[in-house]
Amino acid sequence: MSDAADPIFAEPRLAAVHDHLDPDRSDLDAYERLVVDELRATTALDVGCGTGELAIRLARRGVRVVGVDPAGASIDVARAKPGADAVTWVVGTAPDAPAIQVDVATMTANVAQVLVDDDAWLETLRAIRARLRDGGVLSFETRRPHVRAWEGWTRDATHQVVDVPVVGEVEDWVEVTRVDGELVTFESPTVFRADGARYESTSTLRFRPLSAIVRDLERAGFAVREVRDAPDRPGREWVVVAEALAR
Repeated sequence: MSDAADPIFAEPRLAAVHDHLDPDRSDLDAYERLVVDELRATTALDVGCGTGELAIRLARRGVRVVGVDPAGASIDVARAKPGADAVTWVVGTAPDAPAIQVDVATMTANVAQVLVDDDAWLETLRAIRARLRDGGVLSFETRRPHVRAWEGWTRDATHQVVDVPVVGEVEDWVEVTRVDGELVTFESPTVFRADGARYESTSTLRFRPLSAIVRDLERAGFAVREVRDAPDRPGREWVVVAEALAR
């Protein structure tokens, strides 16, 4: 997550169809189990909450949740969902979240990898630490660099056409355009077949090695408690669980 939201999430027309284009959110099951069943948290901060799927799921389980995201269009979609009134929504980045002291913070999907700049990454980690109680937990996922997941991000492998209710057929795909060390840049066009409107989106993700992630967490006031295998991407992605050290 950066100060400028990616067009694919910030453009209202794209935000409105996002959940239809990516309907399988079984990746969130592990976070719900961690927050509610394992940690028994009563308060949570969801950084880069997007269209609010995890935040609302946690709220339904009795957790008081603050969801923050720089894409106002995505927050608008989240606010319109059943159960959204139980969540506090903030348009912005982690430093824009209210001065709270929560039990757990999460960054799901690509949020941790979108923070490609070292300063922005550390600023986010430190802002999250400031909003966690001592002993609170930060959990996020990041892809394992050696798996080279981006090699499968081609038009042929990712192209889909989804019939969205009311909207009609929507076409999208992902195609890598540049790999520069840890940085992978890709295009994500979206085409609305009903009127031919095409929206372009360019994103860059950073594939940090685990040693760098551990180092940066320590610099921000965390200790890594555990590194798990992502249940939805076994062998391909880490789920990092870090504890906020006493100030």
